[in-house]
Amino acid sequence: MRAIKPGQIVVFLGLLALILLLAVGTTALVFGGLPLGDFRGVTLVALALLLVYLYAFLVYRLFLRALPLHEGEVPEHTRHELAANVNILFYLLLFNSLIRTHFIPVPVQRLIYLALGARLGANTYSAGALLDPPLTRIGSNTIIGHDAVIFAHVIEGTRLELKAVQIGNTVTIGAKAVVMAGVRIGDNAIVSTGAVVTKDTQIGAGEIWGGIPARRIKAAP
Repeated sequence: MRAIKPGQIVVFLGLLALILLLAVGTTALVFGGLPLGDFRGVTLVALALLLVYLYAFLVYRLFLRALPLHEGEVPEHTRHELAANVNILFYLLLFNSLIRTHFIPVPVQRLIYLALGARLGANTYSAGALLDPPLTRIGSNTIIGHDAVIFAHVIEGTRLELKAVQIGNTVTIGAKAVVMAGVRIGDNAIVSTGAVVTKDTQIGAGEIWGGIPARRIKAAP
C-alpha cells in the first residue's frame, strides 16, 4: 500500500479542524442557552456529535467538488493522489463507523450514501457496505444484501487505481458478496450469496452469477 504523504495528512487535519470548529461553535451558539435540564451535558455532546457528521458530509462534498475523484491510475505527487488519499482518510477516520455499522437502519444508510455522493436510483437500498460512494452508481429497485461489499479502488502494492462500479435496475446482490472495482452489472441480474465478482467483470442483463471467483451460472432468459 502506498504511504499517505504528510502534506495530504495536513490537508485532512485542516478540514477535520474546520468540521470540529463548526460543530462545536454551532452547538454553543444555537443550543448552549437552552434549558436542557439535568442531562444538559449529555445532550450537548450528542448534538455536537451529530453536527460533526453533518458538517463532515458538507465539507467532504465541497472538497470533492474542488478536487473530484477521477477514474484511472493514480500517479504519485499529483492532485489526483491528494484527492484520493484525503478521501481515504475521510473514510478511515470518519465514515467507516457509519458505513460498516449494523446499528443504523437501512433506509437511513441510503441517506448517508447519498450524502457521501453515491448515485442510487429510487427504491434502492444497501444492507452491505459501499466503500467508495462517489464512484458507485446503482439503478432503481436494486438491493445489496447483508454484509455485501462493493468497492471502486484497486490497491496492488504501491499501485492505486480508481474504477467506478455500475449496477443496473432491479439487480440483486446476495449477502456477503463482493463486487470489485470496474464491475458492470446489467438490469435484472443476480449475484449469488458469497460470490466474489473480480475487477472489470461484465455481467449481462438477466444473468445469474455465483462462486469464487464468480462465474455465470445461468444466462439471460
